[in-house]
Amino acid sequence: MGEADQRVAVVGPGAIGTTVAVALHECGRTPFVAGRTARGELRLDTGDGRVVAPVAVRTEPREADGPVDLVLLAVKATQTTSAEPWLTALCGPGTVVCVLQNGVEQREAVEPLVPGATVVPAVVWFPATRDADGTVHLLAAPRLTVPDEPGADAVERALRGSRCIVEVATDFTTIAWRKLLQNAAAGLMVLTGRRAGMYARDDVAGLTLAYLRECLAVARAAGADLGDDEPRRVLDGFAASPPGRGTSILADREAGLPLEWDVRNGVVQRLGGRHGVPTPISDVVVPLLAAASDGPG
Repeated sequence: MGEADQRVAVVGPGAIGTTVAVALHECGRTPFVAGRTARGELRLDTGDGRVVAPVAVRTEPREADGPVDLVLLAVKATQTTSAEPWLTALCGPGTVVCVLQNGVEQREAVEPLVPGATVVPAVVWFPATRDADGTVHLLAAPRLTVPDEPGADAVERALRGSRCIVEVATDFTTIAWRKLLQNAAAGLMVLTGRRAGMYARDDVAGLTLAYLRECLAVARAAGADLGDDEPRRVLDGFAASPPGRGTSILADREAGLPLEWDVRNGVVQRLGGRHGVPTPISDVVVPLLAAASDGPG
């Protein structure tokens, strides 16, 4: 099957979903786009200009024209269950579902919702923000990493030649945990209400390094091959960011939305317990993030 023959759907036209959907449209592979709010176009600010793609956002699963070949699931992890009607309408036994979400447990979360389909986890490497009117601002070149396993070829083929690069990794576990360490440390922004500039403080830097070393121990127990320098590398990355740079979990907190605390931070505590790795910092951070997300209060 060639690129032009693939039937592709994007579920969740947020910052990531819009970027991928526009990338597909630019290559003449306009996807079916499913979301909660009907729109007649997608708008992507690339930094070099604005792309306006005449791609409609559908809101009713009955509008789906049967199973497709590839579903790019780009809803937040907190919205996965609510996307089940769309997954039911768009997936069949031959469908590949590529999960464009944070975390290291995408397959476990999505497979029960798509029996017979092939689920492919992905690491999303590009930051993007979304305005209230749906306009997405792309802050870096879009790039995805998927594991070298069945279904990966469908993802690579769909986005081949587009602005979104797809890398296929033999050691996906290590790469997924490398991204998770970044996501876990970013959760500290929620607890302070501050942005990347906070990591320049010596006390915050010290706490972040200790937390990242805890995350690293869990990552290694889970099979990731990460070096001792990984915590410092992650911290240096935050310190080198513009001081006003935020993160998606902070944006959700500021908007009063549910937070992805479990897939970004709770997983470290949970897998630490499974593997016998002490997680004293997670034992403090996780309940606070859960309360910030779910209340009460």
